Amino acid sequence: MTGNHIRPNFRHRVRFPAAEPHQFAQDEARFTLVEDSGKEVSIRFHDYAAIYQRPGLYEQLFYDRLKCQSPQKVVDILRYAMETNSEKFSELRVLEFGAGNGMVGEELARHGVARIIGVDILDAAKIATDRDRPGIYDAYYVLELGEPRTAPRIELSEWRFNCLVTVAALGFGDIPPSAFREAFNYVEDGGWIAFNIKETFLDNRDTSGFSMFIKNLILAEYLDLHHLERYQHRLSIDGRPLYYFGLAGRKNGNIPESFVSGSNTGS
Repeated sequence: MTGNHIRPNFRHRVRFPAAEPHQFAQDEARFTLVEDSGKEVSIRFHDYAAIYQRPGLYEQLFYDRLKCQSPQKVVDILRYAMETNSEKFSELRVLEFGAGNGMVGEELARHGVARIIGVDILDAAKIATDRDRPGIYDAYYVLELGEPRTAPRIELSEWRFNCLVTVAALGFGDIPPSAFREAFNYVEDGGWIAFNIKETFLDNRDTSGFSMFIKNLILAEYLDLHHLERYQHRLSIDGRPLYYFGLAGRKNGNIPESFVSGSNTGS
């Protein structure tokens, strides 16, 4: 777990369903939140907008209850890869794509990176970050990459990123391959790329669009893979370990648009 998570002086009243093991897919699982009024609300685990608007609920769910450790793990993998190459972590200018409520940014800041710029598609994510972790980011943009270019994109290019970090945001339709490609291409050649992906997306039996895109990228000339590690991302609602791969590598060149379409990608 990371360092200074927000801990409100109250606990949300949360109930998990009495599910049989393996009944719920990871992106379909739900929980019940009992509001102060006594009203019960069913919320999907991937309904981040609804979760972010309630202070401390994200941390209580994913870090206290389900023991998520991906922010720390992916940052540690990146630090290890850079140290192995005698490079300084403090010199990174990071684009954090899918920044959410700032937990990964907090972990990066704890290790003293030079610049951290957050990007997320949700207004609720930026609002939660400003509320719970003010000052973590040098700038935070709410926009949808992969769409026609806009003024914020021009600003992004001016940060001269030498690192892209994406944690727990890939593979469930939250970020399409075209958007990840655009984020990747903001990084200078020779810069660092670090992200994690659910282990099944690297399985040869998975021929879905995003799985093929990631597997092709790992083998392509655009990314020089330095470290790949399987680890426990968090627990499922029925207590099973969920395993992810954490990756760190160096960018060799921009991903062309044809590579995305050539991977037969979908969301």
